[in-house]
Amino acid sequence: MRKSLKQATLCFTCTLLVFACLAPKRVTADPIKVVVWDERQERQKTAYPDFLGNQIASYLKDRPGLSVTSVGLDDAEQGLSEDTVSNCDVLVWWGHVRQDEISDAKGKELVDRMKKGDLDIVILHSAHWSTPFVMAMNDRAMSDALNQLPKADRASATFKFIDGERFEAPERDATLTPHSKVTKKDDGTTEITLHLPNCCFPAYRPDGATSFLKTVSPDHPIAKGIPAEFTLPDTEMYDEPFHVPAPDEVVFEERWEKGEFFRAGMVWNIGKGKLFYFRPGHETYKVFYEEIPLRIIENAIRWMGAE
Repeated sequence: MRKSLKQATLCFTCTLLVFACLAPKRVTADPIKVVVWDERQERQKTAYPDFLGNQIASYLKDRPGLSVTSVGLDDAEQGLSEDTVSNCDVLVWWGHVRQDEISDAKGKELVDRMKKGDLDIVILHSAHWSTPFVMAMNDRAMSDALNQLPKADRASATFKFIDGERFEAPERDATLTPHSKVTKKDDGTTEITLHLPNCCFPAYRPDGATSFLKTVSPDHPIAKGIPAEFTLPDTEMYDEPFHVPAPDEVVFEERWEKGEFFRAGMVWNIGKGKLFYFRPGHETYKVFYEEIPLRIIENAIRWMGAE
């Protein structure tokens, strides 16, 4: 009798364990830690009285599951202290006329965090020449050049870098950068001459003309809830070709009535991290009061933060 009772108790305990394993688990997700970085130039105040970055941050702060901090170039340590950066999952970056105040060393630090999978970055509009974007594109250009070699040659390959004039737009007929040439040296090693990406384009027009956008990757998480086609009534025009490494994904394309075209939303894998470039904007146009651009930024943050 005692043995039967013991067996019954054991059986009941096992049954409870089975149901516990089968029952849906309650998951309490930590919020995605977002830092919005903005150079905060005075000209922004014609459209954004409290600066452009703060406007984006104010929208994101009202969205569930996000913990948002807004910083600026004139904050302590340029808004990029170790504590700020180490407590950031996704960094949203706006820069324009003060790009060169962020050192290449700081940009490399951010890219190194991306490569480890500790950080993802959203780059907005004129921040195509920002230090973190340039450093990330340089790193990606190196990876792409190495991947063209046989695996046996990659470890011993060396680079010779050719960098164009920083902050100078390319001519319309300029050879697209990045591009590389491989040379087999007498000692059996390989040298890659790499023309680094200019990270710019041959033409822009700051006239606030309407742009027409198309969602070309509707199944991408960044495009969730975004219309197949939409317009932005006031934005600056950029015209291809954009001198950057080939993106892994193009999510949006943008056109203007005068015929210009730009890949408006592009994603690159940078090591274990991700970088999303979103083109629309200008500091004197109220693009970031518009619902769709803000939703796209939010979608990018949620996708990256979930990864």
